[in-house]
Amino acid sequence: MATLQDVAVAAGVSPATASRALSTPASVSMERRHRVLEAAERLGYRPNRSAQALASGRSGHIGLVVPDLANPFFATVAKGVQSQARGAHRSVLVADTDEDVRAEREIVDDLQPNVGGLLLCSPRMPEDEIRDAAARGPVVVVNREVAGLASVSFDVASGVHAALAHLRALGHTRVAYVGGPSTSWSDARRRAALTEVAGLEIVDVGGQRPIHQGGVAAADLVIAAGATAVLAYNDLVALGVMARLHARGLSVPGDVSVIGFDDIPAAAYVSPALTTVALPLTRAGHEATTLLDGLDAAAEPPTVRLPVELVVRDSTGPAALPLKG
Repeated sequence: MATLQDVAVAAGVSPATASRALSTPASVSMERRHRVLEAAERLGYRPNRSAQALASGRSGHIGLVVPDLANPFFATVAKGVQSQARGAHRSVLVADTDEDVRAEREIVDDLQPNVGGLLLCSPRMPEDEIRDAAARGPVVVVNREVAGLASVSFDVASGVHAALAHLRALGHTRVAYVGGPSTSWSDARRRAALTEVAGLEIVDVGGQRPIHQGGVAAADLVIAAGATAVLAYNDLVALGVMARLHARGLSVPGDVSVIGFDDIPAAAYVSPALTTVALPLTRAGHEATTLLDGLDAAAEPPTVRLPVELVVRDSTGPAALPLKG
């Protein structure tokens, strides 16, 4: 069985460098890291995580806390985390808080002593509680930014701007925004970006649960507002809006255009296919796991903000006459 010493010799580095490349990848150069990983793969080396845990005083597990694993957004991020962790021969413990802030707090307290680091995906907890968790061990925040902590987020503002510019180009002047949970950091960022686009009247019809039924509930408010287009908090909400509009006898995009956020797999397969702001969810999982592995060696907590892209499909079209509620 190959040893760490064998890997170091094959990669042309010291055993200490080989160890860091496998346990905290961000602490060594990319060229050396690739050499070590290639040598480990070629030799069939598997690190002894139990020994590493005894040496560091921490488990080699990664804890991933998400609000709702049934939401494809979080499931896709989780797949990115799993694939990156697997490459580093680490296991991932996933906890679903069911959108409950109190449960999230309790899960973090219970999980943290049993893992080597935490990934908090779209945490609903107040900032001071997130900072408390970071003071107790390595933490990376995903889909949220907390000053002074490592994070992976998305350029939400540019996505909102691209979506609204698309609607304006189609002749829409009155757009309804269907928001998400009041505690959502990303919803706050979307709302802030809405005020930065000229030439459109934005009607905020309030926040909804970030699920299909939330969109169903919001659709009647959209009709009453006389909007000819909708920007939804996420794709699940957008699909709910479309379903209710159809039930009310309205056409998408003939009567109302609809845009979502996330680009979950279902967005491309519904009819009409959903125009949406695509977020690189799998990449976010990769990036967050890599940041977590390198936190011990980082001079200051790194932050990553990933680019987004508007994907135009069939749910948007030229503006119709304003709706009458």
